[in-house]
Amino acid sequence: MTTTQALDTSATTLLRFATAGSVDDGKSTLVGRLLHDSKSVLTDQLEAVERASLDRGRSGPDLALLTDGLRAEREQGITIDVAYRYFATPRRRFILADTPGHVQYTRNMVTGASTAELAVVLVDARNGVVEQTRRHAAVAALLRVPHVVLAVNKMDLVEYAEPVFAAIAEEFTAYATRLGVPEVTAIPISALAGDNVVEPSARMDWYGGPTVLEHLETVPVSHDLTGCPARFPVQYVIRPQSAEHPDYRGYAGQVASGALRVGQRVTVLPSGRTSTIAGIDALGQEVDIAWAPQSVTVRLTDDLDVSRGDLIAPVDELPAVTRDVTATVCHVADTPLTVGHRVLLKHTTRTVKAIVKEIPSRLSLDDLTQHAGPGRLVANDIGRVVVRTADPLALDDYAGSRRTGSFLLIDPADGTTLAAGMAGAAFGGSAAPDDSPAADDEGWDF
Repeated sequence: MTTTQALDTSATTLLRFATAGSVDDGKSTLVGRLLHDSKSVLTDQLEAVERASLDRGRSGPDLALLTDGLRAEREQGITIDVAYRYFATPRRRFILADTPGHVQYTRNMVTGASTAELAVVLVDARNGVVEQTRRHAAVAALLRVPHVVLAVNKMDLVEYAEPVFAAIAEEFTAYATRLGVPEVTAIPISALAGDNVVEPSARMDWYGGPTVLEHLETVPVSHDLTGCPARFPVQYVIRPQSAEHPDYRGYAGQVASGALRVGQRVTVLPSGRTSTIAGIDALGQEVDIAWAPQSVTVRLTDDLDVSRGDLIAPVDELPAVTRDVTATVCHVADTPLTVGHRVLLKHTTRTVKAIVKEIPSRLSLDDLTQHAGPGRLVANDIGRVVVRTADPLALDDYAGSRRTGSFLLIDPADGTTLAAGMAGAAFGGSAAPDDSPAADDEGWDF
C-alpha cells in the first residue's frame, strides 16, 4: 500500500500460506506481483526495487526483488532463505512464506510450510509436473496443509493455451489426490504479466475460476483449536521469592490446543501424576479459562514434581506416552540418517536423547511406492522411521495435532537439524504406548 493508505484489519481473518515450486518457476515474481498489484508495497520499497532493477539492466521493475533480499539470492537469481511477508487487503490479512525452489533448500520449504494453512505450488507451463513439484506436493501432504493451489505459471510462453493448462492440472491433481491432499485449486497465471494474479486475464477467457488473490481472500480458514483436546507444554517453572506469595509455584507456557479451566482435573505427563488446576494467570491477572494459543501460567492444587518439557492434559483426554516413536520424516541434512544414529529428539519444550532403531521404508516420489529397508535416508528423502527415546514422550498423532504431533531430530554433536518428523499417521502407522523401564541415559543404550 502507499504511505498514505491504511486498513482497518481488526475484523479480518488471517491466512498463513507458503509458495513452493522448482527453480525459475516464478515464485518470487508471483509474490512480488501479489504485493504490487494489491497495493501492499510502500512507495520507498518500490523505488528501491526499480533502482536495483535498472542497475541489473532491466527495463522495468523486477518484482522478485521484493522478496529475494539476500545478496547471494540476487546474484544467483534464486531464493535461498524463507522470506516472510506481511500484507493485508480489505478482506483478509496474510502471512506469506516465499520458500526456495532449489532441491538443496527443500529443508527451508519444510520450515515455511509447517505452519501454513495453504500452499501455492508453482509449475512452469513449459515443463509441467517435475520431480521437485512432486516433492513439494508430498511435503504439503506430509505437513497436512489443508489447501493446495496449483499455479500454472508462464502461460504467456505457451500462448495461453487451455490444453496445456488442463493437462498439467489433471496430472498434478491426480498425484495430489493419491497423496491424500484434500483440496486442489488449479489457476493458470502469468506472474510476469499479471494474468489471473490479482486481476482476471482477458487473454484466458476460457478460464472461469478465481484469481490467485481472490482465492486467497475467500478460502475457508479456521484457527479455532479450542475444540481439540487441551495440551499445555510446560516451558518454565515460576517460583518468585516474595513475602506476599511465599508458596507460589506456577507453570508457564503456551496452550498448544484446547482450553484449560480452573477446577479441571489434569494429568502431568510423562509421570502420570494427577491434580486439579487451582488458578490460571494471564498478563498478571487471574482468569477462569485459557485457550490456544494464549501464553499463561497454570497453578495446581498439589505440590507435584513438574519441570520444563512436561505436558499438562485433561485426565480424560490423554495422548499416548511412548518411547518407541513411529513417524514419517523429511530428512533435511546433508549427513545421512542411518540405523543406529544417535540423535536428540525435540518435541514441544522437551528434548531427549534417542536412537534410530529402524528405517522401514523410503517414499518414491515418482510412483508413491514405499521402498522397504533402505538402510538410510539422505537429504530430501521422505521415509518412515522408528526412534527409541531415552525417556517417555507424551505424543499425539500428527493428523490430530500439528503442534504436539511434530518433532525434530537433531545432531547432538553440533546442533544441526537432521529431520522434521510427523508422528503416527502422516503416511500410515501410529505411535504406540510403551511400558518398558527407563533407559541408560549416559550410555545411549535404549
